Amino acid sequence: MNEYQWPYANEFGQTEIVESDVVVLGGGLAGCFAAIAAAERGQKVVLVEKGATKRSGSAGTGFDHWESACTNPCSRVTPKEIAEAYVDEQDHYSNGIAHYIECREGYDRLLDLERMGGKIRDTEDEFAGAEFRDEKTKLMFAYDYRNRFTLRVWGSTFKPALYNELKRLGVKIYDRTEATALLTVEENGKKRGAGAVGMNVHTGKLLVFRAKATMLTMSRPARIWLFDPDLTGLCEFRPMQSIGSGHAMGWRAGVEFTMMEKSVRAEFSAAGRSFPPYGAGNNHNTWYAATLVDARGVEIPYLDRDGNVLKTVSERYYPVKDQKFFLKGGVIDEPKYEYRGPETMPFDELMKRGYKLPFYADLSRMPDAERRVIWGMMVGEEGKTKIPILQNYTKRGFDPKKHALQCYGTGWQSASFLDQERQLFGAPGGIMHDWDLKTNIDGIYAAGDQLFASDCCGFACATGYYAGRKAAAYADTVSLPEADMEAVNAERKRLYAPLERTEGISWKELNMAISKAMQNYCGGVKCDPLLEEGLDLLKSYREEIVPQLYCENPHELMRTHEVLDILDVAEMILQACLLRKSGSKQLNFERSDYPEVDPVRDRRFITLRREGDTVVEGEVPLDYFGDLETEYEKRNQNYIHAGGKSNE
Repeated sequence: MNEYQWPYANEFGQTEIVESDVVVLGGGLAGCFAAIAAAERGQKVVLVEKGATKRSGSAGTGFDHWESACTNPCSRVTPKEIAEAYVDEQDHYSNGIAHYIECREGYDRLLDLERMGGKIRDTEDEFAGAEFRDEKTKLMFAYDYRNRFTLRVWGSTFKPALYNELKRLGVKIYDRTEATALLTVEENGKKRGAGAVGMNVHTGKLLVFRAKATMLTMSRPARIWLFDPDLTGLCEFRPMQSIGSGHAMGWRAGVEFTMMEKSVRAEFSAAGRSFPPYGAGNNHNTWYAATLVDARGVEIPYLDRDGNVLKTVSERYYPVKDQKFFLKGGVIDEPKYEYRGPETMPFDELMKRGYKLPFYADLSRMPDAERRVIWGMMVGEEGKTKIPILQNYTKRGFDPKKHALQCYGTGWQSASFLDQERQLFGAPGGIMHDWDLKTNIDGIYAAGDQLFASDCCGFACATGYYAGRKAAAYADTVSLPEADMEAVNAERKRLYAPLERTEGISWKELNMAISKAMQNYCGGVKCDPLLEEGLDLLKSYREEIVPQLYCENPHELMRTHEVLDILDVAEMILQACLLRKSGSKQLNFERSDYPEVDPVRDRRFITLRREGDTVVEGEVPLDYFGDLETEYEKRNQNYIHAGGKSNE
């Protein structure tokens, strides 16, 4: 048998220093738009991406709908209305700044994508005459057909279009390069960002990225509570490489976070009992508003918010009388009455009335255009579904005109999880920031999933572009800082340590241990003794397991680095949970030792950051961002006068 040969050059021990005005860490939607915005303003931009930018990130393979495009020509709502609704719906535990940017600038980014070659309209008239299509603009809409602020899009075309634009603008792209640490310097007694350290995951070369401004545009954390060593790619809803390294880097550097105590009962993960996302029938998100039937073929009724049965498929897509609009999407599970849209009868009520399990999504009972747009377009465009779901199911004979697809779990989930099996879904915690999307450290900006209460793809694109132009403006005012080579050498030692061993413990074993610890000590119900025990256990992993980690090539080394980041994020979550001494409905946070829920004194953003080995607690008022429209316009007059750069 031939011995396997690593196909790439061995560059361990080599160091490359790269200088730029702006370095963007993460090449997903937010990172691409951040780099484009900075490059358009004349900055020298470097983008660092662990995968291949052309298809990397949570939306690399596509997505099917774009929320909160409130300025599109068919919209009947304003950015202020929808952004304020998001804030109110979450009882103000929400990111008003970022949501307003999403609502105000999201459609501009869609027009950018169209200019770059992405597809946002039904240009082939495939759905001509459909109720969800505007015949003049050929835009197509999801959820609320009256107010038309959520668009159906061909998201699989977007990342290649963004990649080509990056190349056209001369952005220097470092693919297959993981960012591993932020660099900072002290200037006039204040910390300032100075770039980052990274490693080529094919060759092992160390890279030092010196920059005037640094942008964190990586993913939200994952694989904290859930991990299956045999189905690693299905452990989370998002891609395997999206595990929250930017959060870990920020935590180690002293960046301030908030809402990290928030988690929800798991919704998608093969580490539990889940089927692949969107691979089972349901009636939410991509599948909204699919017709459901019970085991006898009896149709399950849709109700309006007042409990009235809706008689037609069309009625599922409209607000009720005297309701301005309703909210649907990945962030909204159980909206308040004011924003509640049509939904199937509650599960408990269905059981009382004698409906028989299992349930099925039956698209054959829907109008032709609705059936084709759900199965052919939405399921086809959503991330990780075109090949494993649409193509494979079709190849094996599934025909939505005559077949039904079984549901598992309730709502948009594809399984029923235990309360200790948790995920960072539904607008989770992240980096605290100001109106420039700047962190507490000068020169370091954040966008997309790195922000607290992050949302979906339109959120990532809009905040990425916004933060990119703010970082570019900052870079014009400062000089290039020196790199702290002592910090670089310490990072080099940390990164390469697992290669010095020929046997020991693998990254999978540590990831399993972390996940089990978080289930046991940071599950659905928390208390100080459990949380403190969890921290002690993770500390023992750091002292006893981390020194035994080993790997055999740069790819395994990258996976090892990811799990070390997961360990850091798990510790941050436990620390955040210790700081909140009461329960919170909106944060899905329950304390057995502090039974109060949402007391007035705790209605605030609790922040935390690390200084050395000390956790520094802070607090910020829930409405620190002020009046959204007024504060936005104060700071973005140039953008407003330029017409958002892209206009029809």
